[in-house]
Amino acid sequence: MAREERELICINCPLGCPLVVTLEDGVVQSVAGNTCKRGDAYGRKEVTSPTRIVTSSVPVDGSARDTMVSVKTATDIPKDKIFDVMRALEGVRLSAPVAIGDVVVADVAGTGVDVVATRRA
Repeated sequence: MAREERELICINCPLGCPLVVTLEDGVVQSVAGNTCKRGDAYGRKEVTSPTRIVTSSVPVDGSARDTMVSVKTATDIPKDKIFDVMRALEGVRLSAPVAIGDVVVADVAGTGVDVVATRRA
């Protein structure tokens, strides 16, 4: 059996607990150091299938108040798709008006997740 320990900092809440995730043959056996249940879930997910929410901004034309609008993935995506998402946002231009929650790119990079506007413009 291949035993491995990975050290992480939990990012699920402001406490930033130092975690130690123990794996045997690639299967999580335990998570230590977490103060709450969210830390246990984060540690397990981070070592087996890490995900992230991607944030960025895109240009908006015709807005009296802004030239850029912030956007984000509606939910987390696989970490290895981050650069694909950013490439998909290259060249995207929105036209005013833009509302919070408007879909900017549907099913970005084949993830099944939309990129949405996070502010009005």
